[in-house]
Amino acid sequence: MSLREEIIDLITAAVANAPRAELFRQPLVGFSAADDPLYLQLQEIVGPWHMQPQDILPQAKTIISFFLPFSAQVVTSNRGGDRPSHLWAESYVEANKLINHICDEIIALLTKKGIDAATVRATHTYDESTLQAGWSHRSAARIAGLGRFGVNRMLITPVGCAGRYGSVLIGEEIAPDPHVDEEYCLYYQDGSCLVCLSACPVDALGVDSFDRFTCHDRLLENAKAFVSIGKCDVCGKCVVAGPCALME
Repeated sequence: MSLREEIIDLITAAVANAPRAELFRQPLVGFSAADDPLYLQLQEIVGPWHMQPQDILPQAKTIISFFLPFSAQVVTSNRGGDRPSHLWAESYVEANKLINHICDEIIALLTKKGIDAATVRATHTYDESTLQAGWSHRSAARIAGLGRFGVNRMLITPVGCAGRYGSVLIGEEIAPDPHVDEEYCLYYQDGSCLVCLSACPVDALGVDSFDRFTCHDRLLENAKAFVSIGKCDVCGKCVVAGPCALME
């Protein structure tokens, strides 16, 4: 079995055997080269603060990206209204736990093989003054061929955009996956859908704009309702509203 296959099998098994496996569908896994020119472009697209793979792991050669798509039950529970459902909040917490667990398992597997590896935690790694993160898991997943960004700023994969992403950087070459050229966002296809914009309860999202501070204030307000289940600053209304949430 190749290293690629071992990693994909590990991630698939971890999701299938997760304590709350019913919250997720089958994961997607992609691989990108640490020297892909798109990583350099992120410093222009995202900002100069975005780290390069070698800033995290100097000997990085490959980035493993994976997507944990939420189940249809989780997605539909969060449709309607202007506050997140309890199930959506639970799923956010469980997904972050599972992503960190998967990353630790991958690193343990690779360490046994003498391969260096490192990760960035699933969430809450941003600068609180700027709300900017040094590493974008979604952007890495884009470079790894898992999808393309929609007008809602989410990465839309062949199975949708409702879910969470993780990344592991490794000091071993694995053949990269091709970038996705197909547009999955209906607005970018033909201008036929802007459901995500109208779904935002605080009007933070525009076709060419995103007010991250207004969005973040709403997330912190929502978190007060879920203190019993962990750090849970969620909303997700723009994620679940349209047909791009679930695409299989």
